[in-house]
Amino acid sequence: MTDTVPSTNDPVVVTGLGATTPLGGDVATFWTNLLAGKSGVAKLTEEWAEPLAVRIGARMSVDPASVLPRVQARRLDRAEQAAIVAADQAWEDAGFKGTSDENGLDPARVAVVIGTGIGGVTSLMDQHDIILAKGPSKVSPLLIPMNMPNGPAAYVGLRVGARAGVHTPVSACASGAEAIAYGLDLIQLDRADIVVVGGTEACMHPLTISGFAQMRAMSTRNDEPERASRPYDKNRDGFVLGEGAGVLVLERLSHAQARGHQPYAVLGGAAMTADSHDIVQPDPEGSGQARAAKTAIERSGIAFSDVVHVNAHATSTPAGDMAEASWIADLLGEQTIVSGTKSMTGHLLGAAGAIESIATVLSVQNDVIPPTINLDDAEDGLSVDVPREARKATVTAALNDSFGFGGHNAALLFHKL
Repeated sequence: MTDTVPSTNDPVVVTGLGATTPLGGDVATFWTNLLAGKSGVAKLTEEWAEPLAVRIGARMSVDPASVLPRVQARRLDRAEQAAIVAADQAWEDAGFKGTSDENGLDPARVAVVIGTGIGGVTSLMDQHDIILAKGPSKVSPLLIPMNMPNGPAAYVGLRVGARAGVHTPVSACASGAEAIAYGLDLIQLDRADIVVVGGTEACMHPLTISGFAQMRAMSTRNDEPERASRPYDKNRDGFVLGEGAGVLVLERLSHAQARGHQPYAVLGGAAMTADSHDIVQPDPEGSGQARAAKTAIERSGIAFSDVVHVNAHATSTPAGDMAEASWIADLLGEQTIVSGTKSMTGHLLGAAGAIESIATVLSVQNDVIPPTINLDDAEDGLSVDVPREARKATVTAALNDSFGFGGHNAALLFHKL
């Protein structure tokens, strides 16, 4: 990660957004439902969920297989399907159709960075069932491209004709945010003119859910799925697993202006740090998280007083929420307006930082901040402003936090042009 402060004369801007989430199969629906405080969490109706300790989740509201051609969808893992759906939306939103060269772009100056935490685990497990039941000759020849974590990025790269590079950060729940930071670097280091960035995840499977449940990381509020994800609430008992994808298109402001396209916001700065504390538990002091946020703001050149909003990682776990809130108050002040949007979407793991970056960009553009739902009884000592309903405010600049198992910390700073 470069330490260079980006040029204020030609900043990196966001020119396209795409998403498929538990709150909607496109950005407009996602944003509308987010501001309305709707929950995307529901009971898992599959037969395999019945014996599990956790029987709730936040599935994509629109099946990505229903959006893609049937033959194509059958050749893809669900995480790959979601990434393609979101990338197609973002690419078109940025003003493009077809491949790079079909848009008059130099493919050698177009890159893709799509992160994921787990990759095609459901395809792997499905084929494992097949080999046990029917033997090795029945395993799909498509298993490897469906299972490999770089599959989503590779398929998006093929779709847009990217030849500057196709990359896949795999950093647990920080993967999507790290992908965006990587994209910023590629442009600032002059390795690309346009970068398609984001994250994807679709790992709703009994083995995955059981693994998290055995760690006691997930909510067991099975009788009240819509109320299960409750950041900062005294009665929070863990996160809710979600699925989906978010994709953004990044380019220089001058590049966007030359083709007459209006950006959403500036990606002013990004930073990544590591805790070196524990494989799953965050540093209780939050020092690595705070250092990432502080560095991202400093790299942006924006005054700390202009950062009025944080879309927090806020997973609804007992350990993580308050540590993050504490350093936000110390770094930016107790007046900082903080949103825990996982209260509505659940935790999309490697896609979380991407869809939450989209929400942050839209907050900056529209001067409105999403609520945190299910906050009935705030934890003692909560020292930041967490609105229960959407709030109008002048959002000059906003921060998005993402943290992952292994001690990965990523922070992204977005601001107005």
